[in-house]
Amino acid sequence: MNHLRLLQAVPRLHAGTRMLRLGDQARHHRLTRWVPRTLLSLALLMTTTLALAAPPVLSPVTPGRTLTFPRDYGAHPDYRTEWWYVTGWLEGPNRKPIGFQVTFFRSATDHDAANPSRFAPKQLIVAHAALSDPDAGKLVHDQKIARAGFGLAQASETTTDLVLQRWTMRRDDDGRYRIQLPARDFTLSLTLTPTQPLLLQGDGGYSRKGPTPGQASYYYSEPHLAAEGTITRSGKPVAVRGTSWLDHEWSTTVLDPRAVGWDWVGANLDDGSALMAFRIRRADGGTLWQHATLRERSGRTYQFGGEQLRFLPLREWRSPRTGARYPVSMQIDLRDTTRKDALRWTLVPLQDDQELDSRQSTGAVYWEGAVRVMRNGQPAGRGYFEMTGYLKALKL
Repeated sequence: MNHLRLLQAVPRLHAGTRMLRLGDQARHHRLTRWVPRTLLSLALLMTTTLALAAPPVLSPVTPGRTLTFPRDYGAHPDYRTEWWYVTGWLEGPNRKPIGFQVTFFRSATDHDAANPSRFAPKQLIVAHAALSDPDAGKLVHDQKIARAGFGLAQASETTTDLVLQRWTMRRDDDGRYRIQLPARDFTLSLTLTPTQPLLLQGDGGYSRKGPTPGQASYYYSEPHLAAEGTITRSGKPVAVRGTSWLDHEWSTTVLDPRAVGWDWVGANLDDGSALMAFRIRRADGGTLWQHATLRERSGRTYQFGGEQLRFLPLREWRSPRTGARYPVSMQIDLRDTTRKDALRWTLVPLQDDQELDSRQSTGAVYWEGAVRVMRNGQPAGRGYFEMTGYLKALKL
């Protein structure tokens, strides 16, 4: 679920809109001392219009909706928050592993949907990008944010076609994704090619995130995408190849008020299977909600929830920058009566310092990084692990 990366920049924009309205009213009172009657009437009209502006009516997530493609590859602006999230492991000629993450967010603000102005910030586009390279010793990342419009920031409603200035992610008709991302300290140029069918998470793409039905998202994954392209650093491009995982998720209400954050993992397993697991945490560290999906290479899919699933922290790392403590090594136990074996997964980080500070865009600080995956003590695959709400509770 990673991807539930709360766009805390949106509440700040909402608050800024409210302050703008208050500021307009204050200026109106000052103007009464000197402006002509005509300008005074215009100022009053503008103030009244702002005061009566209505926030958009956003769609809820409900069970029973059938995801339809290629439409649902695209954006869903009638929902509050949406993200396209790509992670993976790459190798160059030296065979050293490098993790990467690219995420595009779309978020509807509370700005009046009927406002005809092209400058009205009705939708925000945010993007994050990061490399996890043990030679660097920590995460190398960049972030951008802009209002949608003017061809500078957009999220198409017909297919995956995302633009944020020079950062782009587009899906071709044959299913391949092309990422062009010139970040501050590196440039990613990647092509991702599907090798397996879509994986609809939860109940046909309806993924519960809490005890009430509305606390949910529409959610599908594309595991085992073959990745190839170049990483450019210090002006030197290096050819890379590997595997990646894509999540696309959209929702209006996700987290229960008692939730402070989540732990999530998506992993491409060596035998062709795909594993996704998450838990929503309470302030006391307990689990409010949890779910896991395991799809075997044959296509047979298992769902785990409630007592069938357990997260057990094994080792903690403390960030020297923020002081947040993250359980960077995690054990995940899965049990299901339809299987003869119990599954114990262990996540081992590629490096401990994979903390991402996105307070300049989404407002959150979280840990997100490449992990090796062990199955019952044996090497089983590679994935990405995300932990939020360890510095402070997330607000969505």
